[in-house]
Amino acid sequence: AGLAFLRRGKIAAFLSFAGAIAGAAHGIVSAVMFLMEGPAAPAAAFQLFPSLLPYLQFSARMDALSAFFVLLISAVSLAISIFSLGYMRSMWDGAKAGILGAFYNLLLLATTLVAVADNAFFFLMAWEVMALMAYCLISFEHEKTEARNAGVLFFIMSHIGTGCLILGFLLLFQASGGYGFEGFHAIGDQMAAKDMGATRDLAFVLFLMGFGVKAGIVPLHIWLPAAHPVAPSNISAVMSGVIIKTGIYGLTRVLFDFLGAPPLWWGITVLVIGTASAVLGVLYALMEHDLKRLLAYHSIENIGIILMGLGASLIFLRTGHPMLASMALIAGMFHTLNHAIFKALLFLGAGAVLHATHTRDMERMGGLIKRMPATAFFFLIGAVAISALPPLNGFVSEWLTYQSLLQGFNATEHLARLVFPFGGALLALTGALAAACFVKAFGITFLAQPRSPRAEQAREAPPAMLAGMALLAALCILLGLCPKIIFTLLDPVTAQTIGQTIGARLAASNGLVINALRPDAGSVSMAGIALMAICLLPLPAALWLMFGRGAIARIGPTWDCGLRGLTPRMEYTATGFSKPIRMIFKTLFRPRREVQREYDLSPYFAKTIRFESHVEEIFQTRVYRPLNRLVLRASRRLRALQAGSLQAYLIYIFLTLLVLLLFAL
Repeated sequence: AGLAFLRRGKIAAFLSFAGAIAGAAHGIVSAVMFLMEGPAAPAAAFQLFPSLLPYLQFSARMDALSAFFVLLISAVSLAISIFSLGYMRSMWDGAKAGILGAFYNLLLLATTLVAVADNAFFFLMAWEVMALMAYCLISFEHEKTEARNAGVLFFIMSHIGTGCLILGFLLLFQASGGYGFEGFHAIGDQMAAKDMGATRDLAFVLFLMGFGVKAGIVPLHIWLPAAHPVAPSNISAVMSGVIIKTGIYGLTRVLFDFLGAPPLWWGITVLVIGTASAVLGVLYALMEHDLKRLLAYHSIENIGIILMGLGASLIFLRTGHPMLASMALIAGMFHTLNHAIFKALLFLGAGAVLHATHTRDMERMGGLIKRMPATAFFFLIGAVAISALPPLNGFVSEWLTYQSLLQGFNATEHLARLVFPFGGALLALTGALAAACFVKAFGITFLAQPRSPRAEQAREAPPAMLAGMALLAALCILLGLCPKIIFTLLDPVTAQTIGQTIGARLAASNGLVINALRPDAGSVSMAGIALMAICLLPLPAALWLMFGRGAIARIGPTWDCGLRGLTPRMEYTATGFSKPIRMIFKTLFRPRREVQREYDLSPYFAKTIRFESHVEEIFQTRVYRPLNRLVLRASRRLRALQAGSLQAYLIYIFLTLLVLLLFAL
C-alpha cells in the first residue's frame, strides 16, 4: 500500500488507505488467533530476509507480548484508515494525499516490525524508520513554520532516545555476547550473578530514558504537545494511539523480559514518574484552549497512569506477590489498549471539527452539536471513556489500577508501602481533573452558540470519517461491558512475563463481575451498572404520566438577565472555565496577563480591550531553554576546533586512537 502513491489522482489515496485497512485486518486476525491459543502457545520465530553480517539478523518473533501490541496497532490503525478515506479526499488533492498515504503505510509497517523484531540491530532499524516516517508526517504541512519546528523537535528528541537505547543494548551485548533477543531473555539475573548490578541499573536508566522519550513521560514530553496539534488529524490519532505505545512496549519488554528480577527502587521510580506524568499532564491540559494540544497533554496523563500500573507490578514482583503483580500488569496493559482506542477516537473527532471549522481554538467554536450531532456523540463517548466513567472501558483499567495501589499498602513493608496510598490519592485527583477537563472540552466545543462564522456554517463529517469514529466508539462500549475478552487475551502475556494467569479470577459470573483477587477487596459489575441505567430510563416518563400529563406547558425564550437576547459573548470561555484551577496551582503555572486598551475620547470609556493570559510550561522554560543556551554556548567555543586544517584533523584522529588504546589496556 505504501507504493500506491505511484498512481495519479485520488485513486492513489484510496489504494493507500484501502491497503492499510487490509493490512490492519490481517494483523488483528493473526494476533487474536495467536493469543487465543492460550499461555501454552509457543512463540513463532521466522527469518524475514537473509543476512550477510554476523550480528545483524532480520529475524521476527511473535510471542504473547508482541501479539498483544500487534493487536493494538492493527485495531487502531483499522479505524483510522477508514476515517482517512473520507478525511484525505476532502483535505488534499490526489498526489499529496497519495504521498501522505505512502508515509502512513511505511509508518505502520515499521511500527509493526518494532513489535515483532527479535534482534537489537533489526529493532533499532525499524525504530529509526518509524521515527523518520513520523517526522515526515508531523511536518507534512511544511509550509507552516509551526509544523517545521515541531518536526525538528520530535526528530531531535527521538534521536536522543535512540542514543540511550543503543547504549542500553550495548550493555546487554556485553553480558550476553550477542544482539539476538533470545540471548537477552532474563539476562538481568545472570548479570546480577556476575556482580554486574551497577551495569544492570545503568541499563534500566538508559532504557527508561530511551523508551520514555517516545512514550512522552515527564520531563521528556516536550515534543508531544508540539507535534500532535500540527500533524494532520488522522496522523495525530496514529501518534497518540499507536506510536507512543511503542515506548510502553519497549519498557515492558525490557523490564519484564530482559533485565530479570527488579530491585525495589526500579518499581518505585517508574511509579513516581508515572504519578508525576499523570498529574502534570492533566493540569496542563486544563489550561489549554487549543483542542488538539489539550488532547496531547492528556496523552501524557494516560501514559502516566499506564506507568503507575507497570511500577506497581515491578514492586509486587520484588516483594514476592506475583498475583498482585499480574493484576497491576493487566491494569497497565488494559489501559494501554483503552487509551489507544479512546484517544484515537478523540483525535478523530477533533479532526472532524477542524475539518468543519478550520480552527483548533475552542474559543472560536461552540454550537457544533446541532450542526455535527454524530461527531458530537462520538466525541462524547471518548470523553466519558477517558474520564474513567462507567460503563465504558476507561473505567475498568483505572479501577484495576486503583485496586492494585490500594492492596499494595498491606502487601509491602517499610517505606515502600507509602508510595501506594500516595499514588492512589494522586490518581483520584487525576481522574477528577480529567472529568473537569472534558466537561470543558465538550461544552466549549459543542454546546451553547457558535462563536465564529466558521462554526455557524459547519457541516457534519463525511460517512467514511463517521464510520471510523463509530468503530472506535463501539470498542469503547464493548470493552467496558465485556472486559473478560481482554482478560482472556492478556493471560498469555502475564504467563510469559510473570508466570501467572489470573483472567478467570478477575472475571466472575461469566464475566459480568470484575473482582480484585482478594475476597475483602472491591468488585464491580459493568453490565449491572449499564442495566441499572437502562432500567432508570423509563422513570421520567412514568413520573410525567403520574404528575405532569394534565399540566399546561408554556414555551418561552431563555432568561437573558433582562437584556435584548443571549449572544456568544455571554458564554463561558475555555480560559474562564479553567481559571479556578489556574488560581489553585498558580505556583506551578506562574500565570501572567496582558491587557491592552484603546480609548476614543475619554480615558474612562475604552473603545477596545485586548486580554491575553499565559501559563508557563515549567520544564520547557526552566529546564530545556537553559540547557539549549548551554549547548549553544559550548558549541560556539568548540567551533575553534574546526579550523579547516587537514594537519589538525589528523592530530585529532591520532590523539583519539591513542586514548582508545590506553583505555583498552
